Amino acid sequence: MDWNTPIDLNRISHAWRQGRALGLVREDATAVLFHDLLRMGARVAELQAVFPPRTVHALAIKANPLVQVLRCAVGAGAGLEAASLEEVWLAQAAGCPPSRIIFDSPAKSTQEIHRAIELGVWINADNTDELARIEQALTLRRGYRGRIGLRVNPLVGEGKIAMTSVGGHQSKFGVPVSDAAALLDLYRRYHWLTGIHVHVGSQGAPLQQLVAAARVAFDLRASIENVTGRAIEFIDLGGGLPARYDIDADPPTPRDYVAALRAAVPELFDFQGVLLTEFGRAVQASCGWAVSRVEYVKTVANQCCAVLHLGADFLMRPVYRPAEWRHRFYVLDQAGRPKAGDARPVQLLGPLCFAGDIVAPSVLLPPIETDDLVVIGDTGAYTLSLWSRHCNRAIPMVIGVRDTAAERLEPLKARETAAEIVALWS
Repeated sequence: MDWNTPIDLNRISHAWRQGRALGLVREDATAVLFHDLLRMGARVAELQAVFPPRTVHALAIKANPLVQVLRCAVGAGAGLEAASLEEVWLAQAAGCPPSRIIFDSPAKSTQEIHRAIELGVWINADNTDELARIEQALTLRRGYRGRIGLRVNPLVGEGKIAMTSVGGHQSKFGVPVSDAAALLDLYRRYHWLTGIHVHVGSQGAPLQQLVAAARVAFDLRASIENVTGRAIEFIDLGGGLPARYDIDADPPTPRDYVAALRAAVPELFDFQGVLLTEFGRAVQASCGWAVSRVEYVKTVANQCCAVLHLGADFLMRPVYRPAEWRHRFYVLDQAGRPKAGDARPVQLLGPLCFAGDIVAPSVLLPPIETDDLVVIGDTGAYTLSLWSRHCNRAIPMVIGVRDTAAERLEPLKARETAAEIVALWS
């Protein structure tokens, strides 16, 4: 499988029809989400194949927090990166050992720090005050089994999407690498501080920024080791590889990334410590797709419009920032087979009660009719995890796909019930 090749429409169609045949997809289902677990496992294996053996690939839970998906990733050899203590709980529920859980929140409370130390997970501190809290916690809890690093802002600039770029001068994360004296003093002061964490963002961060951040981390490592005489035990490169939402785009693959790292940071491949990555979108996005029934087809201002059951509740970023987040769309007929016909422009409308809930302002698709099925590609990351409660529509069922030919489909999450929604707000 080529890293940037999208899931084949025939596989999508077959999964829908198998889901119906097995009774997983009800006849009255308005929307269903799918996640290709086989593809996800292959992508984890690709990371393991191209990076040095002493690398822990901790998938970002915030990209897709479904416990069954996380459990499958852990089974494939991945670790998990938690951006909150609640995500640490999800990692535990997925069976991830503490030695492969990285806790990265920039707002860790004192109680959360104590809990993380008690669990023995890896911790990346965000700032100097947090380091002081960790020092106090360590004096009360002997025998900590994890490792502790510091997030450093490598100051390599912002990418194409400012809201997801965290390596510029205005970033709220980490200690700027320009504060060299202060950084070295922190590593001198805290003997338990043995890791360096850098991250510059995702979906918009060019390859040269990712590589430049790694260069900063290894230069800083050399300075720290010279000053302290103590080895840096791990370097966390963060995530950052983009997903191929736009069919015309050709984003770098893990092999491209590793080749660029080998040229610019050769000592990374001789590093005797542990290397960490935190990929989320790059692994998960293209493993997922969503299917929504077309509820109505109507004409608005001389434009054909199709009303779907998924909108800004599921596709928050594409609806609110359409220029930066684009998905692929397909049409299946009522039986779940790819629809033929001359493509024509159609506007895809979401179900929420505000004028801006437009999934796609204009996309070329075969003629659409009521009860057809619109497929939204590349929805495996930052869709369900960003679910909006506006209008309180139920979260759809999620189905895991392992091998459609062998009818290996499994429920990953049941459709949300009316009772669960009422309980949420009660």
